[in-house]
Amino acid sequence: MPEWQDINERPVVVYPCRWLYKIIGSDREEMMRAVKATLSDRPHQVSLSRHSSTGRYVCLNVEISVSSDDERLTIYDGLRNNPAIKIVL
Repeated sequence: MPEWQDINERPVVVYPCRWLYKIIGSDREEMMRAVKATLSDRPHQVSLSRHSSTGRYVCLNVEISVSSDDERLTIYDGLRNNPAIKIVL
């Protein structure tokens, strides 16, 4: 971050761009279904990020091209509101 940029200022995002969501839940298959339900037929990539040593939690990366703030936030809300997904980053 440039030293002149205020830490409270929102970063500038240039659209369209690839966006990465990290999602955390306890059941990988349910999370995959939640991603499919949220994104429908839109092209996207899902990859395993991490899982807890006990296997209770799994973290997936969801990468998709977005064309606006509204689209990015709509996807975020769709993922966040699905009960299979505990956290969206």
